[in-house]
Amino acid sequence: MKISELFDLKKSQYELDFVDINPDIDTPLFLDPYYISKCEFPFAVCAYESIRSYFEFLLALLKGKRIEQARELFSHLGESNDVCMGMSHGKPQGRGMGPEDTNAIFKELLRSRAIHSGIMEDIEDFRIFVPNVDRDKVSDMTANIIKLQLLEYTKQQCELHNIPLLQTVPSGMYWDAKHKRWDNQYTERLVINNKPILLVPKRIVSFADKYTTQEYKQHFVLNYLQNEHLSLGSSLVRKYKNGEKYVTKKSIEEIEPPIDKEYLARFTESHPEVFQDFKNKTVSKIERIPGAVLEDLNANEICNYLISKLRSIPSGTKNASNYHNLIIGILELLFYPNLSSPKKEKEIHEGRKRIDIVFNNSAEDGFFYTTPSHNVTLPCPYVYVECKNYTGEVANPEIDQLSGRFSNMRGRVGILTCRVLEENFIKRCADTFADERGLVIPLEDSDLIKALEDYPNMGVDAIENILASKYEQIVFEK
Repeated sequence: MKISELFDLKKSQYELDFVDINPDIDTPLFLDPYYISKCEFPFAVCAYESIRSYFEFLLALLKGKRIEQARELFSHLGESNDVCMGMSHGKPQGRGMGPEDTNAIFKELLRSRAIHSGIMEDIEDFRIFVPNVDRDKVSDMTANIIKLQLLEYTKQQCELHNIPLLQTVPSGMYWDAKHKRWDNQYTERLVINNKPILLVPKRIVSFADKYTTQEYKQHFVLNYLQNEHLSLGSSLVRKYKNGEKYVTKKSIEEIEPPIDKEYLARFTESHPEVFQDFKNKTVSKIERIPGAVLEDLNANEICNYLISKLRSIPSGTKNASNYHNLIIGILELLFYPNLSSPKKEKEIHEGRKRIDIVFNNSAEDGFFYTTPSHNVTLPCPYVYVECKNYTGEVANPEIDQLSGRFSNMRGRVGILTCRVLEENFIKRCADTFADERGLVIPLEDSDLIKALEDYPNMGVDAIENILASKYEQIVFEK
């Protein structure tokens, strides 16, 4: 059973920020450090800082001939079953790095010319140049190094969805980037059937099928060699009937030594610009995991269900929790992949239950990407959301409450959801904007219903269009 089923969340994968794993079966997704390095939102940036910290320290030890210290450092990169990802068959047991694999790979690392020549600069390069390292093993390495970030993320998601945590559970070894050492602690953890589980944001996982030895060899190394043979007019050059010259990749492979990882390391020493070109171009080929991840879900049915549920929840304090819980799922569906990693900022029980949510801004285009670029007074590394389950009464105090959380470091953009808003509410938001107290964008039920109706055909653009329209109203309000 998946996490959502085990804890009766009543949410589809569309409505969840984490990969909804089955703890008994590995999900064929991976943590790819190259992909994470190109994600410029707070969670990913923090995670990659840990990855870089670890790998730079490992390289420094190897270059300084401190082999035993490097071996100890490397020994903690063993298989991570906590995330339940990879290509295992049956129960999560991995094709990842057991103790024997870790020791064998470290020996290969010591022999690798990629280390000695300095061409291996990032942990993802293990996969290109070090024998017996594949995407499973790189994913395991990554999971262990960023375990601290995944522990915190798991706690946040469990709090958000009221999933119980077990107290004083060993964290397992994680990389402490500040002190450059492996560490562990007792902490709160999600434990299922006596097995600790880490939840992983779907925004940072991939199929890890682009930054590979095969891609580098086939589309960069062999392409370079083809052009070289053509320019030299070698014996491999052939002609089409129209006179155009060509060289086949197959003919090159027949005369070259086996193009294995050692060959690629030697080639890269001589032609580092080809490897750099591979690195630069590969990121544009990586596709983000869709909101449904690997599930075969009917977006129309889910959106219609959410619309029906939103309409059925009465306004008022009594139903505030149901409204808040539904809104979190709706926003997760509508805004993915542009907003991610939501966490519950604060919960107050003073007559009216209030939940403030803060999202990471993970947009690579669209409203949350262009707004801070076009208006330097509106940075938004984080986006705050406040939910009000009442109608017509929302006024200046609610806007002030949200804008009061703004800062240049945290962000100056927020969303306020409410059932129905009075006509002059946009004017209130415009006053806040004109006073340079930030941007508060109101979304009422009708906005969310319209976005859900359009989502199956438009995806994230359904809500993006509404945001752009609201923003224009606020900026040009007279």
